[in-house]
Amino acid sequence: MKKNPLIPFALIAVFGIGLMFLLGFVGLGNMDEMANKGEEAPETAAASPEEVVKSTCAACHGQDLAGQGNAPALKGVGDHLSVEEIQDVITNGRGAMPAGLVKDPAQVQEIANWLVEQK
Repeated sequence: MKKNPLIPFALIAVFGIGLMFLLGFVGLGNMDEMANKGEEAPETAAASPEEVVKSTCAACHGQDLAGQGNAPALKGVGDHLSVEEIQDVITNGRGAMPAGLVKDPAQVQEIANWLVEQK
């Protein structure tokens, strides 16, 4: 009796397709859980202004806030911008800086006050 050489390949294909459907349904079940992760309170809400600036702004403005590339220095920004102007820039953006990087108005106020004090 001869064995059909295609049977192992057919079994692997059927197993693979079944596994693909199973993983797809598991992913659909986890979809809501993964979507709700973004709705949790942002971790910047309890962070100090310095931590928020280091984690949010330092990528463009530099770790030492001395500026880099097209991003200006944040050290000494209080010498030529008021707290209200800094809040406006953080909230609405300016030039290449996008708006809304920090959503909480109280956090924006704290960051602006902290930046004004940086020399």
